[in-house]
Amino acid sequence: MAVPESVRRVERPVNTIVDDSGRDGPFRYAVRERAGVKFVPGGNPRPSNGRVIGHIIGFKFVPKVEKTAASAPETLSYGSAALVRSVTRDILSDLLAIYPARDAYTIISIATLRIIRPSITTGRVSTHYKRVSVSVDYPGAILSPNAIRAFLRRLGQDGDKRKQFYQKRVEMVAEDHHVAIDGTLKLDSSAVNDLSAFSDKARIEGYKEISVLYAYDIELMEPICARIFPGDSIDASSYPTFIRDNNIRKGIIVADKIFPPSAIKGLRKENPESRFLTPIKRNDKRIAENSMLAFEGVLEGIIDRQIVFKKRSIGGGGFLYSFRDTKRAAAEEAEYLANAEKQHNFDPAEYAKKKYAFGVIVFDCDQDLPGKTVFLLNDDRWKLELIFARYKNDECLGETNEMGDFSLIGAEFINFISTVATCRVLRKAMSAGLLADMSFGELMDDLSLAWRVKGAPEPPSSCDGYWVHAPLHVFDELEALGLSAPSAKSIPKKRGLPKKDSEERNPKRPRGRPKKNPD
Repeated sequence: MAVPESVRRVERPVNTIVDDSGRDGPFRYAVRERAGVKFVPGGNPRPSNGRVIGHIIGFKFVPKVEKTAASAPETLSYGSAALVRSVTRDILSDLLAIYPARDAYTIISIATLRIIRPSITTGRVSTHYKRVSVSVDYPGAILSPNAIRAFLRRLGQDGDKRKQFYQKRVEMVAEDHHVAIDGTLKLDSSAVNDLSAFSDKARIEGYKEISVLYAYDIELMEPICARIFPGDSIDASSYPTFIRDNNIRKGIIVADKIFPPSAIKGLRKENPESRFLTPIKRNDKRIAENSMLAFEGVLEGIIDRQIVFKKRSIGGGGFLYSFRDTKRAAAEEAEYLANAEKQHNFDPAEYAKKKYAFGVIVFDCDQDLPGKTVFLLNDDRWKLELIFARYKNDECLGETNEMGDFSLIGAEFINFISTVATCRVLRKAMSAGLLADMSFGELMDDLSLAWRVKGAPEPPSSCDGYWVHAPLHVFDELEALGLSAPSAKSIPKKRGLPKKDSEERNPKRPRGRPKKNPD
């Protein structure tokens, strides 16, 4: 189609032609370079057209430019990702020793994003990966929804690698540390996996669950290994399996009272080095046989609580320890009487039998330990309950999605890593004194506001010129956590010191978006 004369006369670069595509729109008239001359045998040479360098738009030549959107953002959310990275270097090292590098990066990327963005869906993982510095820390992770689903399935199928990873963590437990073991139930109504089952409580409520069992290092205040069981799994059978499969031999295992003595005896027989501290039921005949409610002393140094106790050797290297917490006893008695009043079924004989057992807990242990140590071990064991609360609430991991057995196992493996990292982040933030006036979620929100130029040098400094729109109070948090070197301390202005020299020696923190460092 012939190009109109008015279009051909528009001023444009030399050695170009105008090509009419015949399609309406701003790019109808393309300006092409003359690429050369084509020789035709027996005929005249013909010009050869090359690439498009622009277009005639509105009777003006407009050069061709690159697409508006860049292939990747120039700035990334830095603070929250940097905090998680600072506490997970050893975890990444363990993952790289077991998994291919891309798989290790994918695991740690998803685990990090689940902390930064609680309740993140599979469809949004890739989006947030590209907007935070996780994409720089762990490049090359393939995180499209289909890729994640396939990866979780492969991750769940490879039990050997998961076992190697957990074993590395179990071997790090110190001999004098104490390991608490407990589980939590997660809502799982999936019809495509065999782990979803009715627990006793859930059967009444009409929903299915899975059971997640954790081992927790009380001194380190973090989990060391985990495993999934069906929701109807009985703790008495799952505990020994969990201990045996993870080869937990170090430390004193602080178990739940549902862990029966017969199971403990079996594990001791398999591994004589195993050590256990287990609460026993209040109707256990050993309590009466050894007069464990005839307390013989008061624990000293227990803040805001009064605890009476008794310790008794029961032969065979075993000991019983009994404790009565007066504050807890009063609460239990009040609750018992309130229920009796409400249901009109107070029984004097039953009350007399229960009265002396309110607030009492008795332990069976194969170690000769001070009474205070035993009491505090059980007290610390409840930190695991706080971990499960954090797992379900702050990390939003209390419910599974519709997925098969292996995908669910793979997802819980990544959840485990997120939980370990969360414990470490909490410990670091508490040590820095940042959780006295704000919640964990508020701290992570604050840190996510600290954006940084992509490719900026590490480690960062609060005045290095690479920060983007970070509020001033966030720099205080970054510095307290050791994630950014503090700015130079203020220097008192001397008499006669020139103003310009004073400003150079006392740099201010960045406000707004700073200029990029020319270097």
